[in-house]
Formats: sequence, C-alpha cells, structure tokens
Amino acid sequence: MLVAERYEKIVGLVNERGGIRVSELSELCQVTEETIRRDLDRLEQAGRLRRSHGGAVSVKDNQQPEIPYAEREITYADEKKRIAQEAIKRIDLKDRILLDASSTAWYMAADLPDLPLTVLTNAIKVATELSSKEKIEVISTGGILAQRSLSFVGPLAERSLDAYHVNKVFLSCKGVHLDRGISESNELQARIKQKMIGMADEVILLADSSKFGVQAFTHVADLSEVDVIITDRRIDKETLERLQELGISVITV
Repeated sequence: MLVAERYEKIVGLVNERGGIRVSELSELCQVTEETIRRDLDRLEQAGRLRRSHGGAVSVKDNQQPEIPYAEREITYADEKKRIAQEAIKRIDLKDRILLDASSTAWYMAADLPDLPLTVLTNAIKVATELSSKEKIEVISTGGILAQRSLSFVGPLAERSLDAYHVNKVFLSCKGVHLDRGISESNELQARIKQKMIGMADEVILLADSSKFGVQAFTHVADLSEVDVIITDRRIDKETLERLQELGISVITV
C-alpha cells in the first residue's frame, strides 16, 4: 500500500467510526504503531483529523450531544437506582472514592450513608447531594462547566485530578462495546474519565443493560482496564459470558 493510499484509508476509517485507536489502525494498515503515529501527526497538520489519547478522531461536526441531566435522571431510573445501591455495598469505611457525573453516581450520593469517607467528584449534583453529610469529606474539581451534564471538564479539571489517588472509581459511560471498550459522547467527557480510571486502584463501571453493544463517539478505555461491572438483569447471556471470559467480575441486580 502506498503512503497516499494509507492516508486515505486512515481518514476514511476515522470519519466512518468517529474515532479509532492507533493499535487498530496498525493492524488494519499492516504497519507499525510508530508509523501510524507519524501518519496521524501529518494528517492532523493537514487538518484532516484530530489526534486524541491513543488514536484519532474525526474533525467532522458529528460529535453526539450529551443528553441533558434531567433526561438522564429519569431514563432507566429503576435500574440505575438498583445499580447504585449495589455499588454502595462495595464502599468501605475511610475509603477514598471518585464519583463521576453520571445519574447513577448521583443516585449513589443520595443513598450513601453518612460515614467517614473522602469523595472526589467533578459533578455539581453529587457534591451538592453530599454537602449535608458531615462525616464525608467532599472534594470537587474545577474546570469548564458542561451545562448538559452539570459536570466540570477540560484541562483544569483533568489537572486537578493529578493531585489525588483513590481506592475506587465509580463511573458510567455512553456505550460499552465488547471489542471497542467504553465510549463517551464527546472528547471532553472521555478525557476526564480516562484520568479517573488511571488514578484508581479499582475501576467499577456502572452500566445499565441499554449501554451494551453501543459504540459512542469517543473512546474512553478498553474493557481490560475495568475490574467490576454492575448492571441489570436484562443484559443478554452472550454478553455476560464474554465479559466473564475477559476476567471482569459482573454483578447483575
């Protein structure tokens, strides 16, 4: 394959999928990952794509908008509440935990007993919910306010996480794909969640069954980075078996 042909193939794949990993491009183009990285740098300079963590994303205006918080709050609410209650069981006294800006994390904050804990969050609603619980120390990131999710994102929010290490991170996402991992609706949300995953001893994914089989716009992490998934009983048997084969502990509620 000529270099120009490879460039066209890379751009085509990025635009088709919205985003793609370096490792996958290396396999599809049958060249080394270092060659792909150089290709991506040149294509970014030409304005044909944009580099992202571990890959590239399309420059087309096709990012999926975030679903407003008020809408997410009532979508699959019963399932999310059960998942939240199960997640709380995994919290120990004096744990340092991180809660993302998902509606399931907010349900966790609402039901969390007033115990000696440290909770780090980028979610306004989570911080507000915990403010009346005197034994819980709450630390909030700064950053750009994402109005639809009522969360802080962007470089300042990401840098603020560098100062901390937590025992457990509880987070959700837009999609869970068996081959392509966890994904989010836009790059700002994906980047902050990548940071969260990297600073925790244990990664606990809170995902109702509607999230499985979905590949959203921006890659967050491979499933190999997840320790536990808490979901509802509607998850199909084949997906459950595949997750267990990957060595992930799956709890259904």
